[in-house]
Amino acid sequence: MKISRTTISALALSAALALPFPATSAAQDQPGEGTTIRMAQATWDTGWFEAAIYKKLLEELGYTVEGPTTLDNPPFYQAVAQGDLDLWVNGWFPLHNTYESTFSQGAEKVGYVAKGGALEGYLVDKASVEKFGIKTLDDFKRDEVREAFDRDGDGKADLVACPPGWGCEVTIEHHLDAYELRDVLNPIKASYSASMADAVAAFGEGKPILFYTWTPNWTVDALKPGQDVMWIEVPRVDLPKDQKDLEDAATLEGVEGCVADPCKLGFPANDIRPVVNSTFLQENPAVKALLEAASIPVEDIFAQNAKMNDGEGNPTDIDRHATEWIEAHANLVNGWLEQARAAAQ
Repeated sequence: MKISRTTISALALSAALALPFPATSAAQDQPGEGTTIRMAQATWDTGWFEAAIYKKLLEELGYTVEGPTTLDNPPFYQAVAQGDLDLWVNGWFPLHNTYESTFSQGAEKVGYVAKGGALEGYLVDKASVEKFGIKTLDDFKRDEVREAFDRDGDGKADLVACPPGWGCEVTIEHHLDAYELRDVLNPIKASYSASMADAVAAFGEGKPILFYTWTPNWTVDALKPGQDVMWIEVPRVDLPKDQKDLEDAATLEGVEGCVADPCKLGFPANDIRPVVNSTFLQENPAVKALLEAASIPVEDIFAQNAKMNDGEGNPTDIDRHATEWIEAHANLVNGWLEQARAAAQ
């Protein structure tokens, strides 16, 4: 059965009226009608909530959104630069600065999903911090510490790290060389969620654990810094070459649950940002205005990630979480949409 364009428009408008947005004339309300956005999302599921919210906002402007397609960083940044994809909202900067040379000629960063407050670093269970006096990664060079954290019997302390293709993998690999830890630590690069679930289970059994994480993330809800685990420091701040100018930002004050204050996390605090194909952006001023106006509090992302960890992690759940967030912030969201519509006139 062939559905006419008129029928599609009517269905889209009917669906939009079911959401908590004000009704306006179709032309004003739907500046994106007839345009398809090819959207991607990151492989880490803690970023899917943001993608779901932005997809709904773009659809409310009349755009047809394909995806989001789940991709690792390298293929996304190459695709968005070439125009094979239009955008995602899962850029982490400066962590993703290493991909800037890939996408800068055809795509650009626009607005902020969450400005600052996205932390990264290494954590150890609090009991082991106190038992062994662990302060930095250098402490894993001590035989008694390394042996306590060796859960697979290979003679190295196990570190839940990042899968290949993630920006954090680059920095962790750099740290292993910079701090001479290759013979000390075993970076686990399998599925992060599965590896962390295994670490949480080991913690529940009273076993020592060492893991990398970032915020917002469900991990710091399951294992609370200062209560269950502690952020430990790097021996000294040493970042990959393309992040050298950010080394001052890798030592932060007031990090709750850190072994020291200020805390040498070894990773600069990140902004979560949309990255969009430049040609697409020029042709769609409503999208640019929306991305410049919209943002999501880190605390709200954290709360949703905790729900996912509690069993609400399938696509239907995430879609519902996004709808509920929009409903709870209707006045704010409507203001963003009004700015987007005004930009398209």
